[in-house]
Amino acid sequence: MSKEYWKPGNMLYPVPAVMVSCGREGETPNIITVAWAGTICSDPAMVSISIRKERFSHSIIRDTGEFVINLVNKRLVRAADYCGVKSGGDVDKFNKFAETRLTPQKSRYVKAPGIEESPVNIECKVVEVKELGSHDMFIAKVMGVTIDNRYMDDRGKFNLNMSGLVSYSHGEYFELGKKLGSFGYSVKKPVKRQSDKKRTARRKKA
Repeated sequence: MSKEYWKPGNMLYPVPAVMVSCGREGETPNIITVAWAGTICSDPAMVSISIRKERFSHSIIRDTGEFVINLVNKRLVRAADYCGVKSGGDVDKFNKFAETRLTPQKSRYVKAPGIEESPVNIECKVVEVKELGSHDMFIAKVMGVTIDNRYMDDRGKFNLNMSGLVSYSHGEYFELGKKLGSFGYSVKKPVKRQSDKKRTARRKKA
């Protein structure tokens, strides 16, 4: 095996591709695509997003202290890419919701709208901003979550992984692929098949 050393860089891939919606009152809301987003605490539920200072949405989120994380699936990947490369700097003349034909969804706990077409909308309020260098990290508390009922089954389970979630890896987008296992499968005892049980029972009788 041959390997080589590189200088320090962000090589933690894949990461979730998300669209973050935000907006000031009285202005057209904006959408930004964020690759640096993640869970940081489960109780209370908290997340973080990291945004470059020069991005238009940076000042909006810093001023309002709120945003909505919208998960991206296969049908939304083109819109996500568009929102990532197009600036919303001229907010009064450029409407990313209209440009991408996405629908603003009224939020329950924040003023920023969610994206109706997204399978999951996570409403967030900023509790701390960390200035790190090229990016500022917005640490936020999750105030509420909206989910798309089409991915609920008859048993009341939310099958999020069936929605065609998209990840971002080294400049490219990928749809969630083949299931390899579920949490804890490596330590679970194998379940005997019915035929195995019958053979075991016959041996005991013999």
